[in-house]
Amino acid sequence: MYNEEGIGAEIIAAAARINRATGSLERAGRIIMATGRGGTGKSTFVALLTRYLKPPLLLLDIDPDQSLGTMLGIDLESARVKTEADREVPVKTLSDLTSDIEDEDAFTELAGSPATVKIPWLLRWYTQYQSERFDLISLGPKWTEGDYRSANFLFEFIIPAVGEHYKSIVIDSPAGLEHINRKVVPCINDLFVIVDPSRKSVTHVERIKKITEQVGITYGRLFLVGNYEFDDESEQYLKDTGETYLGKMDYDVDLKKFNLTGKSLLDLPEDSPACRSIRQIMSKAGYEV
Repeated sequence: MYNEEGIGAEIIAAAARINRATGSLERAGRIIMATGRGGTGKSTFVALLTRYLKPPLLLLDIDPDQSLGTMLGIDLESARVKTEADREVPVKTLSDLTSDIEDEDAFTELAGSPATVKIPWLLRWYTQYQSERFDLISLGPKWTEGDYRSANFLFEFIIPAVGEHYKSIVIDSPAGLEHINRKVVPCINDLFVIVDPSRKSVTHVERIKKITEQVGITYGRLFLVGNYEFDDESEQYLKDTGETYLGKMDYDVDLKKFNLTGKSLLDLPEDSPACRSIRQIMSKAGYEV
């Protein structure tokens, strides 16, 4: 469990020192974040976005539920990576990693090393699921008592450390506003807010803008994207908000079937309603598709 004087504090302090020493967000690729209330379709949006963004691409899933990996057909519990010693080992989530950093016996080769040494080494060799299309780093569920504070601080290290190696970094956010309050990502190029047809979603957008200003998060562009529940009348309501509304993700029977069976959304037919609508949304935002 995190405590201000314990190892959780060591991880946080170490990550902060590494951030200052390793690099700048200015050298990173384009940083894209999808955010919104729970159940609006953030992970679906990011998974479909992945089809059309050019590699090298880094996906960061900061939702403990790990929906993004599942939608991309990845079983992170059985996925493996090759270490520096060319050994195949299970992919670790950042929540796993915080426990390993705290465990003196977890890695004999790092015995006695401070967190400033452990963190870069473990992130490099144990957390990155790699494929031809993208790399994926996931927060994952925390199986022990305590909060996600230490794991979130590890996320703050990732983009300055490795972001320059990718054309785009796409972040799938958890529901709510805590990740924004905590300033997990201080600088964003494109902020996509996924909304459903409710007053709460529109209020959520207003709160996001207010919090980003107050905590010092900068973003280049903010876009609204509707989920499939919108009709013409409710879409007009979004268009009248004064924000840049790109359109909605169309309802897709195949997408629903793929999610139920665990098939990757990357395998959806190119002419499916979901794929067509995502291409239109990206085109309106100025992306090449």
